[in-house]
Amino acid sequence: MTSLRERLGLRLPLVLAPMAGGVSTPALVAAVSEAGGLGSLGAAYLSPAEILKAGQEIRRQTARPWALNLFAPQEVRPVSGTQVTTALAELAPFHAELGLPAPGFSERPEPDFAEQLAAALSLRPAALSFTFGLLSAAQLAQVRAAGALAIGTATGVDEARALAAAGVDAVVVQGGAAGGHRGGWQHDELADTFALTRAVAQVVDLPLIAAGGLMTAGDVRSALDTGAELAQCGTAFLLADEAGTSAPYRAALAHGGETVLTRSFSGRPARGLKNAVTEGVQHPLPYPQQNALTRPMRTAAAQAGRAEFLSLWAGTGVGQVRPGPAPEVARALAGEG
Repeated sequence: MTSLRERLGLRLPLVLAPMAGGVSTPALVAAVSEAGGLGSLGAAYLSPAEILKAGQEIRRQTARPWALNLFAPQEVRPVSGTQVTTALAELAPFHAELGLPAPGFSERPEPDFAEQLAAALSLRPAALSFTFGLLSAAQLAQVRAAGALAIGTATGVDEARALAAAGVDAVVVQGGAAGGHRGGWQHDELADTFALTRAVAQVVDLPLIAAGGLMTAGDVRSALDTGAELAQCGTAFLLADEAGTSAPYRAALAHGGETVLTRSFSGRPARGLKNAVTEGVQHPLPYPQQNALTRPMRTAAAQAGRAEFLSLWAGTGVGQVRPGPAPEVARALAGEG
């Protein structure tokens, strides 16, 4: 059987984690692909028009294979007035500190997934990856019709089995050390990346991509030794020259610190550096309401250079992140640096 690396035409056994929210710029995606890995665009928060613009910019910078990532369609849970009042009260001091009006709640529609998917597939990426759930049989058929590989995300063995049964082409196995949002939707085992990859490899006959805490060439080799065909790295690229990481975010990463799992910013569990918001918000609304609620705060904090109010997503290996051009980071992770 042809390996996933061969099917994607990769020189390096490396995937750039699709970091939504502006970090995975077209320049970063293209740079990793040009180096021989698989660049991935985190497009979940983008409108269809923004997806097309970003994809066209990637195409302008590279003819190499690249991937695009979306969030699987989410059920929006209703919230009570009491929940909203509590969530607003927790954010009020941060708004005051930033000179913002008091936070307000409004139901903001998320981007339409069907329209996002159509825009994404019109770009003909080499792969379409997704998190937070399963795609329908019809949606997976759309992905294949566009000539892209369908790659799901699992945080536990049961989720990996479900993805295999749904008919994906490969599975990202996300260990507990990974930065950013947890990509699962059932039981998150929060397991060691290597142990989880071995466990999934025993029950799922699909190519695996190991993710979570892979910061060095040794980490990548160990991931491949567990049965993964590729290693996915995100935190290692946060200080890359081409990354869209904001100045206060970069400064916080360079300083390092403790990472925690939090729902404070988006309503979904995600790993990042501990700060005032992760400590002060204990009753967030569910996703996507909390994500919309904290957006004004996060935008103002980035403009003001106030990292204590930003979602500083990072994995447990954040202390090892280093600046530099993305191709150099990619080659070093693959053992060529």
